[in-house]
Amino acid sequence: MIRSVSHPILSRLRDASNLNLYIDYQRHASKSEMTQIDNTSLPIPLTGIGSRIGLVADKYRSRTEAAAAAGVSVISLRRYIAEEQAPSFQVLARLAIPQGVSLEWIATGEGPMSMGEPSSEATPTSVAQPAVCMDTLGNPVNLDDFVFIPWYKEKASAGHGAAISDQKPAFCMSFRRPWVKDYLRIDAKNLAVLSVKGDSMEGVLNSGDVILVNRADTSPTSGLYVLRIDGDLIVKRVQKMLGGRLEIISANDAYKSFEVDPGHPNGDFAVIGRVVWFGRQL
Repeated sequence: MIRSVSHPILSRLRDASNLNLYIDYQRHASKSEMTQIDNTSLPIPLTGIGSRIGLVADKYRSRTEAAAAAGVSVISLRRYIAEEQAPSFQVLARLAIPQGVSLEWIATGEGPMSMGEPSSEATPTSVAQPAVCMDTLGNPVNLDDFVFIPWYKEKASAGHGAAISDQKPAFCMSFRRPWVKDYLRIDAKNLAVLSVKGDSMEGVLNSGDVILVNRADTSPTSGLYVLRIDGDLIVKRVQKMLGGRLEIISANDAYKSFEVDPGHPNGDFAVIGRVVWFGRQL
């Protein structure tokens, strides 16, 4: 049951059929007026509402910020998303309105997601939604938040080199899109994932490590780079020297450093890209 509220229009909300009245009020009321809603749960169908709440929560910078905007704890927000607990209409309003999301859409899934967006005549009661899957805890994950980088079977040898193949990527590795865009500041199309093999970079990169390579960075100054030498891929520390020559350095003293003139290499030589991240199993 819906408790009475102080606002004269909101006080008319007595049953689910008056949801449209509230939505109409939403279109004309100020945000300060909207705060007059009490914390009463409305008879909203729960099926599917968790995914919609998750999509709106993902519009915030974090789930913590989304929970604060809704006036609930992060735990309560997770329960709403998992459909373990029914949210109050006030929670939905506080969560949706700052992001310009329609209350009708978040409550029922009908109509356009954004306020003021015209409904499609072909599909007046539904809208396309971003692809969503679930994490291991059952929380919805928006796949649009990730980029999927191809993982090639070729191993960048930290030893004497591994043969290159022309095979297609074996599979992909996912990374957060904002991390790639805002932290790495690299076009995801230029990234590739490789595995490390060998012990010449032991202590820096170990055999079995996974590396993320920026293939657009092929003019070394100093750093870790994947190189192709005589048909083999190797990963080494590269230091640019006077005259443009490159010193190829191993972390393991058992492997001697050597120099390459990239302008006049003695044999097959190419800079594949710079290592910008690595992952390791402990």
